[in-house]
Amino acid sequence: MTPGAGGGSGALKGKVALVTGGASGIGRATAILLAREGAAVMVHDLKEEGQATAEAILAAGGRASFVRGDVTRAADCQAAVQKAVTDFGGLHVLVNNAGIIRRASVVDTTEEEWDRVMAVNVKSVFLFSRAAIPIMARGGGGVIVNTASGWGLDGGRDAASYCASKAAVVNLTRAMAIDHADQNIRVNCVCPGDTDTAMLREEARQLGQDVGQFLARSAQRPLGRMGRPEEIAQAILFLASDASSYVTGTALVVDGGGHAGSA
Repeated sequence: MTPGAGGGSGALKGKVALVTGGASGIGRATAILLAREGAAVMVHDLKEEGQATAEAILAAGGRASFVRGDVTRAADCQAAVQKAVTDFGGLHVLVNNAGIIRRASVVDTTEEEWDRVMAVNVKSVFLFSRAAIPIMARGGGGVIVNTASGWGLDGGRDAASYCASKAAVVNLTRAMAIDHADQNIRVNCVCPGDTDTAMLREEARQLGQDVGQFLARSAQRPLGRMGRPEEIAQAILFLASDASSYVTGTALVVDGGGHAGSA
């Protein structure tokens, strides 16, 4: 996959990227797009389906590897970062995308569910960033893009642990941007609205709602539809590339106008 292949411009030519949650949804779309733009991509996921993402990149002529691991385990995160360095010679872009959701109020959320959501959605950002930042700093800088959520900025019904975790990601993003600016490391996050992924359908299941009706309600925003994983990936690419060279500490909302208000 040479720069420009498949419509790519080569915006990340010579860069190495690591994408967590790369087996499906936004993570898969992001890994494929970053590779199309010239990056060598380390795909990380707990699910073996992450291998299929890497194979899709390889089949298109790009460079990719898959590493299986648990984003809540420090040793797994460190090993994934080191594998990116070993396989591709460095690390320039980290996309902390892995996430889960539990649709329940505080009183209906168990302690174990709360801890799991916080571990996957927040602790993983801390663990991967802690492993990646020293490598980026030694290499002259880098970019971290975290996947937060519109519900990291606004509250939502029956999603207490998820809303809390994504709000934490937004403010952790700001804190890291301040701490590491003098190392030439930019840190931003994207805040997607409802996006057409398996996780969105899982929400309907958890709530005991008809999937079709749930998805129809998810489209009730000014642009009149859900987002596509590829559209969120484009926003991540912008933040990962030099096109956003003066952007750090920001939360980029990508939600079809949902945060702006009702249509």
